[in-house]
Amino acid sequence: MEIERIASVPLILHDPYFGIWSPSDKLYETDTQHWSKAPQRIYGYVNIDGAVYCFLGNREFHPEIEQKSVEVTATATKYTFENEKIKLTVCFTSPLLLDNPVLVSRPCTYIDYEITRKQEAEVRIDFIVTSDLVCHTPGDIIGGNNDRKTFHYAYMGKAGQHPLGHSGDNITIDWGFVYLAADESNVTTEFEAGNHKLIATAKLGKEKNTASMIIAYDDLLSIFYFGSWQKAYWTKEYETILEAIEASFKDKAEVLKRAELLDKSIESKAEKIGGKDYVLLCNISYRHAIAAHKLITDKEGNLIFLSKENDSNGCIGTVDVSYPSVPLFLLYDTEYVKGMLRPVFYFAKCPVWEYDFAPHDVGRYPYAAGQVYGLNGEHEKKEFRYDNGNIFPFYYMYPSGSKTYDIKYQMPVEECGNMLILTAVVCALDKSAEFAKPHYELLKQWTEYLLTYGADPGEQLCTDDFAGHLSHNVNLSAKAIMGIEAFSQLAKQMGEDAVSEEYHQKAAVMAKDWEVRSLAGDHYRLTFDNPDSWSLKYNLVWDKFFGSSLFSREVFEKEIAYYINKNNTYGVPLDSRRDYTKSDWILWCAALAEDKEQAEKLISPVAEYVRKTTSRVPFSDWYETVTGEYCHFIARSVQGGIYMPMLIK
Repeated sequence: MEIERIASVPLILHDPYFGIWSPSDKLYETDTQHWSKAPQRIYGYVNIDGAVYCFLGNREFHPEIEQKSVEVTATATKYTFENEKIKLTVCFTSPLLLDNPVLVSRPCTYIDYEITRKQEAEVRIDFIVTSDLVCHTPGDIIGGNNDRKTFHYAYMGKAGQHPLGHSGDNITIDWGFVYLAADESNVTTEFEAGNHKLIATAKLGKEKNTASMIIAYDDLLSIFYFGSWQKAYWTKEYETILEAIEASFKDKAEVLKRAELLDKSIESKAEKIGGKDYVLLCNISYRHAIAAHKLITDKEGNLIFLSKENDSNGCIGTVDVSYPSVPLFLLYDTEYVKGMLRPVFYFAKCPVWEYDFAPHDVGRYPYAAGQVYGLNGEHEKKEFRYDNGNIFPFYYMYPSGSKTYDIKYQMPVEECGNMLILTAVVCALDKSAEFAKPHYELLKQWTEYLLTYGADPGEQLCTDDFAGHLSHNVNLSAKAIMGIEAFSQLAKQMGEDAVSEEYHQKAAVMAKDWEVRSLAGDHYRLTFDNPDSWSLKYNLVWDKFFGSSLFSREVFEKEIAYYINKNNTYGVPLDSRRDYTKSDWILWCAALAEDKEQAEKLISPVAEYVRKTTSRVPFSDWYETVTGEYCHFIARSVQGGIYMPMLIK
């Protein structure tokens, strides 16, 4: 769909390191960036009869060719530029098609150009990639130019490389090689050693109106996964990045057709549910949510799908980040969600994790080597904190009794509920409990924890940990209830009908008690002990998904009406304490709405935030509902939660 303005426009999106955005209304107004705001400069110029115009990147040295429009779909971003001689379209397509893990992982973006001549003109297009893409720290750059049978290419990277040589949050990659490739004779590719850049030049004579190229990135190594050094998933299909690029040229027509069909399908479904504003949110969050992950396999060949907590603390595989993200992935293939859960089950069975509740994360990106959140005492020394590039110790190898974690900074009810719910949702959609069976005892243990502590949680953190510790959290209690019901659902699938009924009845009793204790007239409270409080009860959505009818219809009707009444310019606040909100949770609540009109009243302010915010960062999920300023969190996987209304409907 054509857009007037969004906070930051996705151009090239593949994973937490390989992602380039334009933080401006016009593609030539500013330089392009990584989501972390670090420079990731690419430039584009069009030469028309000897006159050079800028269409991409800071136009400092050349006049621009005027941008007329920008369209953003789930898989592509297309710009149109025009002057008195030509009209130029430039399209960036990152075909992250969730029905094909190879395409999700293959780090190749198509860049396609098309011109329409208004006058006879000789046209040349220059596309330039700087060494920003391969450097986090200074160093010598090497590269070259080569030919394959079916395409030619240029590449560059640092001369001194240390793959997986650092770990952290707002940092970019410092290893690997970026490639520019073309399979057309009118497009040349070159590495300029003196200027540390790649250049692809397309010459469009009088009879030639199109050109195309591929930008690709080979990160060499992707993830340290509990003792094994894992390459990206695409290497299961292709031995080298050159084979991946070659395949990208070969299947381009088919892939672009499938991408277009996906784009149309998403837009059609989204418009029926929440109108044009929901189309916008789905379009801008699709590539965004996928590219906040890295896809690998474990040593047994199982798919592993690891998120990074961007602009948060850099954690990898965080349970309460996976939880809000899953609606998008559940729509297409439960294997991605299994890939989020497998690392957590693995770590939860390690001796160092001595607790009867679920862990928070499995490390800090790109190291899945044991939880780093809520470390205790000596383990939280400055040299291991998340604000530098050092690598944490491999906590998964620590023995029991090592006192690695501080109980105060864990999220016991939160993570138990998350793991139970996500496991049950996966099995429900699979119509099989096979995935859950190896973890049955652990899941039952977490369910018992929720039965003991979930009815009225004591002072602890939840996924909205930025708001601080909270006692008697009503929404967290709702998660506990749904977690217990999730176990009931799993037991039923396993043929344990008596166990299923037992836990279902326990959840039902808790739900009725929850309604009585949290009622505050026309809404339900933030905390059980404060009748003057309120909050978004996004965890209730699973009652609709499971069809468990634990909560009365009145709960949903009152809450939705109350949220609509509490709307600010850019959305409903998270709760009564502050005006900030979370976009993912608003969309989860919109999924509770009975009709399209109600849903739109919750969705439209979020779309307005994206269009009007002065914070030029990729779709932040935590922002102020009055001013539209982002608080923190950039380009995070949680925006997969935008798809919750689609999943439920």
